[in-house]
Amino acid sequence: MLTALTREASATIGNCELTFLPRVKIDTDLLLQQHHQYQSVLSSLGCKVVTAPSEPTLADSVFIEDTAIVLDEIAVLCRPGIESRRPEIASIATILQEYRTIASIQPPGTLDGGDLLRVGKVIYAGRSTRSNQSGIEQLSSIVSDYGYSVKPIEVSKCLHLKSAVTEVAPGTLLINSDWINRTALGDVDLIDVDREEAHAANALLVEQRVIYPSSFPQTMEKLVALGIYVIPVDMSELQKAEGAATCCSLIFTTP
Repeated sequence: MLTALTREASATIGNCELTFLPRVKIDTDLLLQQHHQYQSVLSSLGCKVVTAPSEPTLADSVFIEDTAIVLDEIAVLCRPGIESRRPEIASIATILQEYRTIASIQPPGTLDGGDLLRVGKVIYAGRSTRSNQSGIEQLSSIVSDYGYSVKPIEVSKCLHLKSAVTEVAPGTLLINSDWINRTALGDVDLIDVDREEAHAANALLVEQRVIYPSSFPQTMEKLVALGIYVIPVDMSELQKAEGAATCCSLIFTTP
């Protein structure tokens, strides 16, 4: 069974951390509706949706992906690059310890889950404004015992690695080649986003289905034409907070 760990959005999300986008007003009621639709789609795909306790004072806490990476063998708690986000970790640790052995990134390491893209036994790790070399090296040391290799990739033109590249089919990645060096990804199949949709590279692959923001119709059309089953979801308000399809869940197998 797949479990999708999510968290309800904070009413203070308008105070979220922003790095690459200007601040605009977020319609909180609409955001909550969109997030609930996202959770419903996860459920429809066979996920058991588990909702973590709300964190009313933690503006970015709906973006639960940044708190951890959950592998079949272990869960690694991240240490976000923004100090205001570090209190998000404790409640997620409490939940994940029910499912996995836990390891943690320690100072001076920083690591956001949005910088971690697992493709089989390879974890691409973005070295970004949020994730540093120490965090990436610690992750590599932890997961190497389970047969995973970690490949660092420089990220400078967007928030996270997954802002620029995500998996849309086994071994097939959707990429904005203007934001990341495609040769760093090695021998994988790549699909380029539409040139007019720079933010379109973030998609969430679940059971051979792709949850995808409806705001990128041209890239979506390209994916569908290639035989990829796409489920469009309106994420307009989450996107104002630099959120995307992968950001709002941690998906992992459970017995």
